[in-house]
Parts: sequence; structure tokens; C-alpha cells
Amino acid sequence: MKKVVIGLSGGVDSSVAAYLLKEQGYEVIGLFMKNWHDDSVTISEECPWLEDSNDALIVAEKLGIPFQTVDLSVEYKERIVDYMFREYKMGRTPNPDVLCNREIKFDVFMKIALQLGADFVATGHYCRKGVLEDKDGIKRYQLLAGKDGNKDQSYFLCQLSQAQLSKTVFPIGELTKPKVREIATKMGLVTADKKDSQGLCFIGKVRLPDFLQQQLKPKTGKIVQVPATVAAYQRAVPTFSNRAEELAFYAEKVNYHLEDGRVVGEHQGAHYFTKGQRKGLHVGGTKEPLFVIETDVKENIIYTGEGKAHPGLYRRTLFVNDAELHWVRPDLSLVIAGELRVLARIRYRQELQKAILYKVAGGMYVDFEVAQSAIQEGQFVAWYLDDELIGSGVIS
Repeated sequence: MKKVVIGLSGGVDSSVAAYLLKEQGYEVIGLFMKNWHDDSVTISEECPWLEDSNDALIVAEKLGIPFQTVDLSVEYKERIVDYMFREYKMGRTPNPDVLCNREIKFDVFMKIALQLGADFVATGHYCRKGVLEDKDGIKRYQLLAGKDGNKDQSYFLCQLSQAQLSKTVFPIGELTKPKVREIATKMGLVTADKKDSQGLCFIGKVRLPDFLQQQLKPKTGKIVQVPATVAAYQRAVPTFSNRAEELAFYAEKVNYHLEDGRVVGEHQGAHYFTKGQRKGLHVGGTKEPLFVIETDVKENIIYTGEGKAHPGLYRRTLFVNDAELHWVRPDLSLVIAGELRVLARIRYRQELQKAILYKVAGGMYVDFEVAQSAIQEGQFVAWYLDDELIGSGVIS
């Protein structure tokens, strides 16, 4: 009998995943990961870990599977929380959920599971795994979108490797969320009607400024409103001599200056804000809301534009450095000057967008057919062939 260790989070998805594994004849062990201790910045009703661990225990008892809690808070602080502080300090926008899967669930947690003699590790993610085998018997593992298009979580797993995928199963990837809740209700699982957790991976919904202020201190600075005409002028298109030169131009972020607009307010720290953000500016008097179009953490200035259509919000092309480039399918990676038509997204739940990958020395451009709003350094871009996620990278 194959042994599977499942990460029981105390939510309905992992609960049903554990049930399905048992039904399929696996020997199942449930582990709850405790990764966060500080409740001072957590909106506690949203994701209290104590309640979650208790629900996970009740589910394990109901299913008749062994259960234990593992404390990974030291690794979580080093690999996720400290990373977040570093990224925000540099004026970038990190995605801790993607890193949490790469560094915690499918690294630290997976190693613990394998030490327990597990053949596989399972999670309650809405995605699927495919296996391709060539004539020499060499297997390649596919990361496929979940069947429920409304809940597909493949983006969060965009940094997984072939080695990690080979040891992973996704029991609910073929199901829709309503079906998962229906199974949980039918089985009388305590998590059947439990709301999905929100916010940061394993922390829950936090007051982000409070969270960041643990290490990034408030610092008063100016909010500048940049007219659309100025932002559009910054994007005046020159003549290009080759494809790489054109992509480099479109990928370059605009550097604004105080004289590009007028001061309309004050903020408490540019590192608390991200491109595309609307809330928290507390500036009125405009016909349409102001959006952050750029932050300058060095000078501590936030540049804003009026309305969702402001040209300062949009960019057609982004760049990923080689050091941050990851292929889930290394056999599909590009050589220099290689191109590949893909579908791509820069954030979870975003509709997939048509794009072309173009490899150059030092990295790769992702050139979208339609300019994208709020491309932010530090975010992950993931690219797909049909419903298979084949690679990803951190936006430079």
C-alpha cells in the first residue's frame, strides 16, 4: 500500500483531498503545518491557526488517519517573512504564496513527509498532474490547470520542479469547488461549510502596514499626481534596429520626477505601496480615483495617475533575469533568440493573456499582445501552453 502524507490545513479542500486518498486505497497521514505565532497583526477572525489545527485534528479523527502538527515557524520566518520585508524595502511587490509553496510546502514539508516514509505528498490545490513518457521510458511531469476554472491554483505552484512534481498528488484537481463542498457535507466533515482562508499563506488576513512596520518604519513623503499626457509622452516610441532593442524599450519602467506632476498629498512610506494600488492614498478632489503608477523608495515618493485607463499603469513587456527564470518543463526551455507563443498571467485569477517569450543573453522577455495593467517588479509571471503551466519567473 502506497503511503501519502497530506498537508491538512483545517480547510475543506485538504479535508476532502484526504478523504479521496483514503477511498483510493492509500495509507494516509495528516500533518498540520504551524508557521506563524504572532497574532498582533492578524485580523484573528479570518485565519486563527488554533481553530484551523483543531479542525484538521477533527477531520483526521473522522477519517481514521494518524495526525500530528509540525512547527515550521523558524523556516517560515527565514524564507518567507524576511523575504517579504526585503522585497518591500526595495520597492518590489513579493508573492509569498508562490514562495510558500516552493520553500515550505514542497521543500521543508516534503522532506519531513519523505522522512516519514511517504511515497507521495498531497495537497488540496485545484490543479492536476500529468505524466508524459518518451520511447526511452523517461517521464516528464506536467503541471495542469484545475478543472474548475474559477478556482484553478496552478499559478501558486509555478515554481515547482520536476523532482517535486514526481512526488506530488492533487486529489481534488478534477473537481469543482461546489462538488468538494458536496462531498464534505455528505461525509459530515466539520469543514464542509468553512469559509476559504484569505490573505497571506499560513498567516491569514493581515493589516499589511502593521505587518510591514515591524521592520519598515513609517517615513513621511510626497504623493505626486502625474497627468496622463506626461505619462504618455514618457512612452514616445523611437525607431528600433532589432527585436531585442524593441522589447528592451517596452520592458523598461518609467522613472518619474517631482516636476512631472503636482504634489497632492502625503504618505507614510513609499515601501508600503504597490503599483496599481488605489486604497490607502487618502487623496480626494479628483473625478476618478487615483492609482499608484510608480513608487520611488529611494526618494520616498509615490507617483499616481487618475483613473484605470491612465497610461502610466500600463506596460506591454516585462523582463525576467536568468537567475529568476524557472522552467517546470526544462525540456521546453528556450535558447538565445528562441521564441515561443504562450498564454501568460502576472497574478492569480487574471485571465490568461496571449504573449510571446523571447530569450536573450541574461534573461527572457515576455511580450504581451495587449498592454498589461500594474506590472510590478517582484511579482511572478507564469506561462502556459493550453492548460499546462510550463514555466515562470520573477519580474525584474
